Amino acid sequence: MSESYPQDLVRHVAASTGLPEATATRVVADVTSYYAETVEDFVRRRHEELKRKQRKNDEIWPQIAAELVTRRFGPPELSGRQLRRIVYG
Repeated sequence: MSESYPQDLVRHVAASTGLPEATATRVVADVTSYYAETVEDFVRRRHEELKRKQRKNDEIWPQIAAELVTRRFGPPELSGRQLRRIVYG
């Protein structure tokens, strides 16, 4: 696996679930990927999935809007200036 995940988290998942470390690494990778998805990527992905199920846009948009409020998304990339404004704002 090319990406590195926090080994303390991998060990914690392995210990708390009884999973082998390789499986725990995959679980951490899956969860990390899930939370890294941006709003834009989620909307595009879900739209494509629902279109493949022959859904119409007038059904798709309300469903995606309802799903958005239940999801967490990765943070946007912030510049140094934006970070300073958060702190000193």
